[in-house]
Amino acid sequence: MTGYAVVKRESDAGTLTIELKSVNSRFLDLQFRINDELRSLEPMLREAIMARAARGKVECRLSFGRKEQSESSLAVNDALLAALNTAQHNVLATFSNARPMSVNELLRWPGVLSESELSQDSLQADVQAALRDTLDAFVISRQREGASLETMLLSRIDDIEHIVARITPLVPQAVEQFRQKAIERMQEALGQAVGDGSALPTDLQDRIRQEVTLYGIRVDVAEELTRLSGHLTETRAILKKGGQVGKRLDFMMQELNREANTLGSKAAVKELSEASMQVKLLIEQMREQVQNLE
Repeated sequence: MTGYAVVKRESDAGTLTIELKSVNSRFLDLQFRINDELRSLEPMLREAIMARAARGKVECRLSFGRKEQSESSLAVNDALLAALNTAQHNVLATFSNARPMSVNELLRWPGVLSESELSQDSLQADVQAALRDTLDAFVISRQREGASLETMLLSRIDDIEHIVARITPLVPQAVEQFRQKAIERMQEALGQAVGDGSALPTDLQDRIRQEVTLYGIRVDVAEELTRLSGHLTETRAILKKGGQVGKRLDFMMQELNREANTLGSKAAVKELSEASMQVKLLIEQMREQVQNLE
């Protein structure tokens, strides 16, 4: 399912930004774009997202922009200064003509002057709070799409049910047509046998038995239509119940497609064959969207 949400959180230290976006995917695929100083928070982010999302290719962007540091926020490394002072005294004791370091040189020494350290505990708490807000907005955006997909799926279910209702009365007619055709072939075979006064050839008897057998196998699709209607009812109930329905609907699409294929293979009249193709097309449209649902 697709979804998008972004949250910015201001603090004394800077601006924290969390962005979540997802595109359709049958499984959950997480990708992270995180500042190096926040990389240690990735496991926490992963666990929180997995608790709220089950499908989709989800990208999480986490960044932190520090505010411009003022003089009061600069820290002097006293321990390093003491070490430099000791080293300078030792050097001057040996080389009396050496020039002592100036204040400017001391402040420019690597590690002497630094920005105040950012509290990791405070930063993690800010990230967790911002992530909760982001996930809430993210889930709401996906729920909106889910509602739209539900409407589409229910519409396709209605269409299939209308087709089933239309072709169900045709089944007895198809059975009768096939029966009449079998009788006509039998009469034709009997007429040929009577013509020369001999009994029906064995191959013709076998052919008649085959035709009668095919009558029950190929034409009577009432059982398939009943199962198809039952699967449609169950699919509608799953959608109405809500929650994480993606995997259950995947299974229902397989069952619906199986019955539609059987209906098509047993169709003995044009109307049933065309109806089977229409049903399979609607099921395929549903299947493509079901893969996006959780």
